[in-house]
Amino acid sequence: MSLWSEIHEQAAVLEGLLRTQAGHAAEVAAAIAARQPAWVLVAARGSSDNAGLYAQYLWGARNGLAVALATPSLFTHYARPPRLAGALVVGISQSGQSPDIVGVLAEARRQGAPTLAITNDPGSRLAAAAEWVLPTGAGEERAIAATKTYTSQLLAVALLSAALPGGEEDRQALAGVPGAVAATLRLEEAMAAAAARYASMKQCVVLGRGFHYATACEWALKLEELTYIVAQPYSAADFRHGPVAMAAPGFPVLAVAPGGAVCADVVALLRTLVEERGVDLVALSDEEEALALARTPLRLPGGLPEWLTPVPAIVAAQLFSYHLARAMGRDTEAPRGLSKVTRTW
Repeated sequence: MSLWSEIHEQAAVLEGLLRTQAGHAAEVAAAIAARQPAWVLVAARGSSDNAGLYAQYLWGARNGLAVALATPSLFTHYARPPRLAGALVVGISQSGQSPDIVGVLAEARRQGAPTLAITNDPGSRLAAAAEWVLPTGAGEERAIAATKTYTSQLLAVALLSAALPGGEEDRQALAGVPGAVAATLRLEEAMAAAAARYASMKQCVVLGRGFHYATACEWALKLEELTYIVAQPYSAADFRHGPVAMAAPGFPVLAVAPGGAVCADVVALLRTLVEERGVDLVALSDEEEALALARTPLRLPGGLPEWLTPVPAIVAAQLFSYHLARAMGRDTEAPRGLSKVTRTW
């Protein structure tokens, strides 16, 4: 088992998740809806935190739920947990072992809030702390950099959204996700060639917006884990509020800009960065206007609605990051200073 093989397992993993968990997700969604939560608090770390960002946009846009991201140290070090009246509290974790995330759900149960664990280990401490568990079913992930566990978390979040009030008309679209991921994996040769051009890169920014703010954050994390470069993610909107001053001729900007509600805004920023600042743009998109601006265009397969495109988009970003690490001579199986399970308090 290797990082490369786990990247390439993802279409099958996602197909299996749809087949085995769609019915269970509907049952969990019905139980949640019966409790009528007014808002959602998501507790997560690392890649799972980026899945939480996706949930923040998706459950807000598709299900009308206000979603906040937890501050676990309030529950642990400060011992001053906030009041959770009206909240659904969701813990997202590959291993389900981090004490601070478990602590958030345990406190939520103590306060009487409904709780859900989305985890790859249904026998974990996090699962035991939760009222409901939605397993992601990715199988053992040995590589330190999360790939199939992350995309299965995204799809679990999407499954729940489609089963909650407001999402019913979207269930059919979920069936297209494994095929879109398989099509993305067939682009590996192009991703490898593009990544090789950046073997001397030391720093970059990664831009996205809307559903793809999570993609930008996860792409930046993969770059930092695997290549050790400084990769700073930004919302395209936030980038305009100060960080744009970094943009200079030749400065690497990686952007996620598939079609959708925010695409025109992201493309407008990219046009300014290329034409007025001379940045070196890598564009991950299925839109011709975005691809035409880039020195390095990375074409995504189309066919999915915007809310599901973060799944194949991050697979393309994983391939780019993996091959960039290889071009830099990094050890993709054992990034320095990292272990598979990180426990924080």
